[in-house]
Amino acid sequence: MKNFGRLTGLAAAAALVAMPALAQDAPAAPSAVPTDSVWILNTLLFLVGGFLVFFMAAGFAMLEAGLVRSKNVAMQCLKNIALFSIACIMYYLIGYNLMYPLGNWSIGSDETGGYLGAFATAVLEAVGVGADAVDDYSYASTGSDFFFQVMFCGATASIVSGALAERIKLWPFLIFTAILTGVIYPIQASWKWGGGFLDSQFGFLDFAGSTVVHSVGGWAALAGCLILGPRIGKYKDGRVTPFPGSNLTLATLGTFILWLGWFGFNGGSQLALGSIGNAADVSRIFVNTNMAACAGAFAAMVLTQILYKKPDLTMVLNGALAGLVSITAEPLTPGLGWACIIGAIGGIIVVFAVPFLDKLKIDDVVGAIPVHLFCGIWGTLAVCITNPDATFMGQLISIIIVGVFVFVVSAILWLILKAVMGIRVSAEDETMGLDKAELGMEAYPEFRS
Repeated sequence: MKNFGRLTGLAAAAALVAMPALAQDAPAAPSAVPTDSVWILNTLLFLVGGFLVFFMAAGFAMLEAGLVRSKNVAMQCLKNIALFSIACIMYYLIGYNLMYPLGNWSIGSDETGGYLGAFATAVLEAVGVGADAVDDYSYASTGSDFFFQVMFCGATASIVSGALAERIKLWPFLIFTAILTGVIYPIQASWKWGGGFLDSQFGFLDFAGSTVVHSVGGWAALAGCLILGPRIGKYKDGRVTPFPGSNLTLATLGTFILWLGWFGFNGGSQLALGSIGNAADVSRIFVNTNMAACAGAFAAMVLTQILYKKPDLTMVLNGALAGLVSITAEPLTPGLGWACIIGAIGGIIVVFAVPFLDKLKIDDVVGAIPVHLFCGIWGTLAVCITNPDATFMGQLISIIIVGVFVFVVSAILWLILKAVMGIRVSAEDETMGLDKAELGMEAYPEFRS
């Protein structure tokens, strides 16, 4: 009974405090220090959402491992754990303060920031931003926010990995990952979520990152695919040669893991759980996220049955992910019907986008560009359908600005890496498989094909 009374009191205290629905925007200074219960609940949302998004790293790894050929599975697994580790380190060292330039956001030995936080504070005070303004972030623990935000950074890098699979060298890819997560991603994210000019001048709305996360990974992957070129034998004599994945069971598992992680991705982006209204909003976000994924998968299944006379499992998997990406820019304001429509259109986009890229001879191994770039653009524009605060031009101009920045900078970086150290393995190594050629080990040593 004592525990029940404590829980009842906690819930009552949370219900009395109204916190704004902040989504992923930079937090506004609260008028008063929140009660302990609100602070705890908000922190808990960040931590639970963060570890759900972390589990998406496993989803990306399994999806990619299942969709590449067996001779490249170990390499994809290594790339995914390596890129996530590098992303977290780079976001700590550089990206966090680039993304939120007006806050004391660095993690150190205490909640006010450690040595990097002290340096950031000194710089901000020197240019006229006082310590009071720097320390106003108090509606959740700094550690929990860093934990949540760094997971988004890692997800961006994972998108690139699958598109460039089976022919890119390991270390040039990891160098690109370090710069993407430490510099490219946080700079463009600061333009929206850090209170930058896309937010203030264009009224850009992107609740959980259809553009800020997903299309950014897609643009970086597109630049890499164009410069890297297709796999040997993929396009020959005007025909597309299919390269079936090694394990569709793993790919399906990876999709379900990503689907699960997306509840933290979108739900956690409410950034508040300290009131009845916020709890209701998080619940609505969960339901809309789920329905968009279901509609995307179903639309892809029906459309492939119509077009190819048989449903295509890989298209259905990507259809579910397309629905998830499509709803990410605005998972709160749609009703269930609109969530289904937005997700279904995402699934349809993927079915047509995959062969479209093949016609252009752009070899995207796992379909990352159709899912994350094309559907990221669609989802960002779809915000205008259900959110009256969004404007079509504000959304479109912001998509173009982010796209040009990420694509151009990524292309320059890929070209530099190509000139300095080379980014593509030799034809012999590609034929042998990167597991054996680059790692000297194989994921399936007894069943290699």
